[in-house]
Amino acid sequence: MTVVKSTLPEDARRVACDALQETLVDLLGLSLIGKQAHWNIVGPRFRSIHLQLDEVVATARAHSDTVAERCAALGVPPDGRPETIAARFTLPSPKEGWVRDGEVVQVLVETLEAAIGRLRERIEATDRPDPVTQDLLIAITADLEKQRWMFDAENFPRED
Repeated sequence: MTVVKSTLPEDARRVACDALQETLVDLLGLSLIGKQAHWNIVGPRFRSIHLQLDEVVATARAHSDTVAERCAALGVPPDGRPETIAARFTLPSPKEGWVRDGEVVQVLVETLEAAIGRLRERIEATDRPDPVTQDLLIAITADLEKQRWMFDAENFPRED
């Protein structure tokens, strides 16, 4: 049953909504990772990273709402149910329990990097089918790249 009629042709709508749904899963999962790390971080950089994690969570939650609403506007119901996120989320996550500040920084860099890589694939996939969805994905990528940069800067100087 289609409640909302899309202005896109069916093939384009399918590509756009697949990209949006996968992005929704990544963003909701990212918000959960951010909170998990926020609650369990320990170490000398606790406060600054603790607060920075809230920025990641706020960014992910704000974008997830926009993504879900875009999907709905295209006539496909978004699926942000916990069981969907649990079944489809594949980005790196922090370990269970207390997590040292340096480990939190590293897992956030890896998680954001993976999310950005997936977004870039979706940007490419939506180029022709739906430039509006592509534009939304580009904006999300820019915000996540900023967050990744901020966490990666926490690793300086590296001991490579």
